[in-house]
Amino acid sequence: MPLIETFTTHSLLAERLRFQHLTELNRMHQNQQVMATLGGVLSDEETRLFIFNNLHHWQQYGFGLWVFRDKINHQFVGRAGLRNTNVEGSNEVELAYALMAKFWGLGLATEMGEKILKIGFELLNLREVVCFTLTTNLASQRVMEKLGFKYEREFIYANFPHLFYRLKA
Repeated sequence: MPLIETFTTHSLLAERLRFQHLTELNRMHQNQQVMATLGGVLSDEETRLFIFNNLHHWQQYGFGLWVFRDKINHQFVGRAGLRNTNVEGSNEVELAYALMAKFWGLGLATEMGEKILKIGFELLNLREVVCFTLTTNLASQRVMEKLGFKYEREFIYANFPHLFYRLKA
């Protein structure tokens, strides 16, 4: 299985997440507005562990998260990708995405998701991908629906009510 190190979308550049992204990820992970729907602010050490865990995921599965930049001025937009996760005892592959607040509402999460799902289904031969978010995160729910995910159920994740969606190849 080929490692997809970099790729582009219409308006974004993506590169595999690495330790060199620590400063930008710290900025994202310490932004209360961004992290309000992602389990809360992370310390520098928690962000280092986040990167370490994601590097391990890449080694183990051949896919993971990418860092996204705007093609024009190379500004850090966010992170997104595919990762294995356990949901209520079931192993799933999740589409995960997080954007800096200044890039919200521009269609970029959908743009990232479309390309990542294409990679997942066409290159990684995944049969299905899941996505979930807090019941209160309407913007993320809209992204999932635009990407074609179908609502399945509500469940508790990290002690909070979430909505669970699935997309089949």
